[in-house]
Amino acid sequence: MKLIRFGEMGREKPGVLLEDGTRLDVSGFGSDYDEDFFAGSGIAKLRNWLARQGASSLRVRESVRLGPPICRPSKIVCIGLNFRDHAQESGMEIPKEPVIFFKATSALVGPNDPLVIPKNATKVDWEVELAVVMEKKASYVSRETAMDHVAGFALHNDYSERSFQLERGGQWVKGKSANSFAPLGPFLATKDEIRDFNQLGMWLKVNGEFRQRGSTSKMIFDVPALVAYISEFMTLLPGDVISTGTPPGVGLGMKPPQYLKAGDVVELGIDGLGESRQEVVDYR
Repeated sequence: MKLIRFGEMGREKPGVLLEDGTRLDVSGFGSDYDEDFFAGSGIAKLRNWLARQGASSLRVRESVRLGPPICRPSKIVCIGLNFRDHAQESGMEIPKEPVIFFKATSALVGPNDPLVIPKNATKVDWEVELAVVMEKKASYVSRETAMDHVAGFALHNDYSERSFQLERGGQWVKGKSANSFAPLGPFLATKDEIRDFNQLGMWLKVNGEFRQRGSTSKMIFDVPALVAYISEFMTLLPGDVISTGTPPGVGLGMKPPQYLKAGDVVELGIDGLGESRQEVVDYR
């Protein structure tokens, strides 16, 4: 099943995307895709509801905006330097343990919403990433049972302002959390939709030119290892997001470095998880 949310920013309704591309409004199900939905076996209940009520559900026009496929989660946990070649291009050591940082949930936007350059920003960068969404609470879980706690996967662009992140002291979260810095979607694919999350091709273009091409097979720490590791240090709640790191090809690693400016267009995709597109605009 592919979960979508659609409508005006801040007033999104829940929906599903069918195999033929049809979008269904499932607001009649009675629950948005939030922590309570995932914790209450919402995916299974929605699947059963669709079998009974899906035929009578309203269709959603393709012209209607897509929002992020989940409501604002309790946290977005990001993993840094999880691809060896990305660590190398960034001039940093290969991590012996996952590098964890946070991204503010207020950065979450729809997959095709504009990317807004923050005030005083000079080095806005791109990062195509596989996002994992939790279904069950996870605390001190094992690698072997980690996937039992996962709802599914989504496409994420982990935007960064490198000067805030690397030159202003403190933690990376400062360079990761501006409004619009976490476009998620177009949909959340439940686990059964993705045959092998360890073999997903990833790509990103800037103004039509490929900047990143990679595969989740190149991760240093795979999804089960990350879920288990993070759960040692915090409780992952239903609906929480883990963004699992990016392959090489970011602007920081180019010689000379290249960063985004107003008018640029970023397009990205992951096998089985669709594509997204963000036009870059100045802060107003």
